Amino acid sequence: MGNDLKVFAGQSNPRLAIGICQSLGLDPGLIEFISFSNENIKVKICENVRGCDVFFIQTSCPPVSDHLMELLIALDALKYASARRITAVLPYYPYALADSKDEPRISVAGRLMADLITEAGADRILTMTLHSPQIMGFSRIPVDQLSGVPTICAHYEGVQRENLVVVAPDISRAKVTEAYAKRLGLPLAVVDRRMGGDGSIQVHGVIGDVAGHDVIFFDDEIITGRSILEGAAAVKDRGAKKIYAGCVHGTLTSETIERLDQSGLEGVAITDTIPLPTGKGNPKVQVCSVASLFANAIRAIHEETSISALFN
Repeated sequence: MGNDLKVFAGQSNPRLAIGICQSLGLDPGLIEFISFSNENIKVKICENVRGCDVFFIQTSCPPVSDHLMELLIALDALKYASARRITAVLPYYPYALADSKDEPRISVAGRLMADLITEAGADRILTMTLHSPQIMGFSRIPVDQLSGVPTICAHYEGVQRENLVVVAPDISRAKVTEAYAKRLGLPLAVVDRRMGGDGSIQVHGVIGDVAGHDVIFFDDEIITGRSILEGAAAVKDRGAKKIYAGCVHGTLTSETIERLDQSGLEGVAITDTIPLPTGKGNPKVQVCSVASLFANAIRAIHEETSISALFN
């Protein structure tokens, strides 16, 4: 790799950033973040980046607004420091769930994020497993989307396969979960959850055979964990044995981790696109790193080689 490659990181996910830099064989770029008493922040790039190919790593996690401002100000700082090209590396895309105008008088915040990142100075975006592929269409700059599915599937390749069924926690997530089932070569079942007369979402049944089988629930993201835990109860009632779960983005609050800890799940696999809450380790939550995958993508972008093989 040329010596003009530099990788900087915000404060959102330092462990992942260090892992990416180690995989690249680089030291993280020198950067300073200063917070003032009026809650303004200053980002200072502490080394020369003129003419360099720069990658700035920042994921979306609490405090989301602080990390977003860090990202935008850092991109602007790099632009005015005359970096040749700036790639925003966003392991978890900010406001990824706000991808459509499903109510009157609301913002499609996912599109707004694309505009802000571009105006701040990014020339391209590198991200992973978007909630909806249409988010790539919001952007006026190139977007490369890596998939976290192979990483999560690799974690479960050691589970006994002959008696295993992949389950989608909701009909709307069936297509997402199908990608996991195809990669593992396993049958797919779907939990039928619908809105009841009182406005609450209720499990109406399970489409597919789970009796006597171990099952794995897959999705792109776990937030509260309720849909998977309600689905787990439904398949258990229908004769399922061991129950596992996996997702790419674990947006887990302390309450969600406690809920998973008290559940009957054997284990939950997530990637490290989002850090776990400080001090909230859980033996049921296994973290699979995607640092080397991002490093390979950064290397390919820098060397101007194809990264299409990394999309699968």
